[in-house]
Amino acid sequence: MSVVLVTGSYDHEIRFWEAWSGICSRTIARSGESGVSTICSIGTLCRSVMHAFLISNKRLLAAAIHKKVYIYEIASTSSTPLTCLDAHTMNVTSVSFHSEGKWLVTGSEDGTIRIWDLRSTQVHRTYDNGAPVNDVCVHPNQGELISCDQAGCIKQWDLSENLCSHELTPAGDVPIRSVSLASDGSCLVAGNNKGKCYVWKINEEKSELPRYQAVTKFSAHKKYITRVLLSPDVRYLATCSADTTVKIWSISQNYEMRQEKVLQGHQRWVWDCAFSADSAYLVTASSDHTARLWEMVSGETVRQYNGHHKAAVCCALHDGAG
Repeated sequence: MSVVLVTGSYDHEIRFWEAWSGICSRTIARSGESGVSTICSIGTLCRSVMHAFLISNKRLLAAAIHKKVYIYEIASTSSTPLTCLDAHTMNVTSVSFHSEGKWLVTGSEDGTIRIWDLRSTQVHRTYDNGAPVNDVCVHPNQGELISCDQAGCIKQWDLSENLCSHELTPAGDVPIRSVSLASDGSCLVAGNNKGKCYVWKINEEKSELPRYQAVTKFSAHKKYITRVLLSPDVRYLATCSADTTVKIWSISQNYEMRQEKVLQGHQRWVWDCAFSADSAYLVTASSDHTARLWEMVSGETVRQYNGHHKAAVCCALHDGAG
């Protein structure tokens, strides 16, 4: 499978799509449970407000469904998961894989962040965040986690020291909905419930400068931000919103943001997005039951994925090597 494109929905279904034809090639139906909240696959990090998806090396798919995370084999035709990670006591809101797929990190409304050893499927470590976690991602150095929460905090968790080493509160107690780290570790972007975005330059720990150096803040949307995502080439920032749009921002050398395009077409909230490996395309998932593939150069929809019967709330895309 050269391109892995997956969406999750409140209709209890995980759908695999042929990216260019728009045909649904596989459906995993989950009966009797809350809808998929987030999905991810190793190599690509995708999270969503109520669910999470992740893809790992085109081999594994992690889908957060209510309190649990199910790991599926992408090449299989079976709807039975390889394993189930079960320890959170409330909804899992985000998932991220270690770059080599050795472990998985999850964040939850129960106020904890858990690291799972995928070889034993046991919880390796638990961090008490003290407030419901909305998003968590792994730093490219694989030694730190960045989380954000309902209390308005952004925290860096040091895996070697087993503690929270930095904390940011850019807007007081306004909940931070989403965070995104540059693939080269150069900057951090966060979006909050009031449509504001905050940008920090990340300096080396050994330098005399602050680890997180505030660069800029701006109003990206007039309504709730659901997702912020930096492109793999760190040239663009995508922001998804309750206003039904996705905005594309270009990033200057000093990390100033300039609005380049407004992607219009979805009819309801846009919950999640994922860039292609070359940063040339963006996939989005919306409450209008659809997902869309956008061409970054033109800002136009090049494919629409129809099939979900309720809100599509998360998506994952893996089209790179490995």
